Amino acid sequence: MAFINMQGISLSFTGIPLLDAVSLNIERGEKVGLVGRNGSGKSTLLGLLNGSVKPDSGLVSIQKDIHSAYLSQEVPHELPGTVLDVIASGSREYIEKVGSISSSSPDLLRDDLMPTYEQLEHIHHELDLEGLWYRREQVSKNISQLGLDGTCDFNSLSTGLKRQVLLKRALVSNPDILLLDEPTNHMDIDSIKELEQMMLRFTGALIFVTHDRMFLQRIATRIVEIDRGRLFDQTCDYASFLIRRSAERQAEETKNALFDRKLRQEEAWVRGGIKARGTRNEGRVRELERMRGIRKSRRDQPGQVKMEAQEADRSGTLVAKVEDITFNYGDTPVIANFSTTVLKGDRIGILGPNGSGKTTLLRLLLGNLSPVTGTIRHGVNLQISYSDQLLEQLDENKTAIENVSDNNDTVMVNGKPRHIVGYLGDFLFSPDQARAPVSVLSGGERNRLMLAKLFTRPSNLLVLDEPTNDLDIETLDLLEDLLINYTGTIFLVSHDRTFINNVVTSTMVFEHSSIIKEYVGGFDDWLDQRSDEAKPQTTPSRQRNKPPTQPPKAQLKLGFNEQRELDALPNTIEDLERNQQELFHLMADPELYKKDPADIIGMNDRLEEIKKLLTAAYARWEYLEQLQLNATNNRLSGIKSDPNTN
Repeated sequence: MAFINMQGISLSFTGIPLLDAVSLNIERGEKVGLVGRNGSGKSTLLGLLNGSVKPDSGLVSIQKDIHSAYLSQEVPHELPGTVLDVIASGSREYIEKVGSISSSSPDLLRDDLMPTYEQLEHIHHELDLEGLWYRREQVSKNISQLGLDGTCDFNSLSTGLKRQVLLKRALVSNPDILLLDEPTNHMDIDSIKELEQMMLRFTGALIFVTHDRMFLQRIATRIVEIDRGRLFDQTCDYASFLIRRSAERQAEETKNALFDRKLRQEEAWVRGGIKARGTRNEGRVRELERMRGIRKSRRDQPGQVKMEAQEADRSGTLVAKVEDITFNYGDTPVIANFSTTVLKGDRIGILGPNGSGKTTLLRLLLGNLSPVTGTIRHGVNLQISYSDQLLEQLDENKTAIENVSDNNDTVMVNGKPRHIVGYLGDFLFSPDQARAPVSVLSGGERNRLMLAKLFTRPSNLLVLDEPTNDLDIETLDLLEDLLINYTGTIFLVSHDRTFINNVVTSTMVFEHSSIIKEYVGGFDDWLDQRSDEAKPQTTPSRQRNKPPTQPPKAQLKLGFNEQRELDALPNTIEDLERNQQELFHLMADPELYKKDPADIIGMNDRLEEIKKLLTAAYARWEYLEQLQLNATNNRLSGIKSDPNTN
């Protein structure tokens, strides 16, 4: 029997069904990634599963004696208690038992009194009777992993640390079902990678909402997309899901186009056929009425966000010259002896743990802060547009229109006036949403509004501090395209590894306390270069010669070994791809997750290894084929130039 059984679930808040008679079964061990546009109903579906939302119709069934835990998207502003209190509150039985011990013997748990050995034995015995001593150890271990003092006030923590504490609270109860809504939001990369390992080891049913594509690819064994009230359900990894979804949507478009063509033909027949024949085919007329009903009820694919950045006049070649700067907060060093040169057109990603100083570095580069020592020289004609991660530039008491246009009817976009409602429509805001206060908008809608405001300003330097939080995947793709085609300079702070990989040309990384290093490329490139730095250096005579990017033109044919390698590569690639598919199939089996978690981690590592081997094999194949082609061309050129050749 499935852990979770949803049958015929329908739910509507505005008249348009958010969920339209959907059904879903989830088994133990499945790791289900929920995807879909902002507002499609992902968080609502989690709410149905945890009981906080009731359907209009249908039934949600969860196995008896099954315990679930839920991590909400929103971090509570005020949650009383220490870190220990918050994490331990995830184990209701533990809290209740400790409370009963405390009430029966109040002196036992007083901080100012040292309990005797006999008293400690009593506490241990009472907890152990119900299997709760282990739970206490779990709480202590989780606090230690976070590197926090258990007595620290929860409300004093950063948003990222609060989310980690709340996640630990969810896990400490040893749930059979774990529901996570945007678990990677506000987490730094190291915390996200730790979360990945925890989720790979988790043996219960995991249902999570995320827009982090790399996290989704590594964790999910099944993808469920909410699209126009229906579910597109595929047991596969995210990369395979994208291929299947693209094919499904193309098939839908073709089917709808054929239907619409037939409908137009029937409409034309009704209008012209009565005059020509004086009688109607009543059956055909009834069929037309049926087709009209189908067309009226059809929910077409929603439109896409239309983003267009206004680019100002070009800046000078030099954007910023940074020479040996340091910066401290009191006695705490944040940046030490950092130098760099930023040129026009650079797209720079800034990486580092939460609290390491990424936003401080941005403010220094923009001239909003002055370094303690060293100098920063800025280029000429810089026009800056800045988006902060806290969205402090948005006034929650004002409407979307007031925030973007100061309540004017028009905004200027690339020198042309646009009606504000139409412009906000490009960012998927309805007229009603455009006139609503920002306070009622979701996190994703607020981020879209911030981008809409940002792109009304001409700029040649874009500064984006965590722009991807709460954006759906389709909007992320469009934002990536815009930034890639932007001709100015970009500073980008983000923990979205895929976004960093796709957008930036170089990275500045807070690797150690106050030490910043620069790397060419994105996140994966940083990892590769960092691992290369860690390897012992060999003498040049013993280094392997890497194949040149361009094959030597003078070579007239492949060597014997090269030819054998080229002939064997297609089979090698085929074997690797087959192994990859076999692993995907195994990891999609819910029974796997009842076994040793080490097996799952091993399979995941093997997948990563196969991915690297495939990349290398394809690169080598391309190189040898180009080598063979050049050799053939050289041979032909030699024949043509030989005067003895007829």
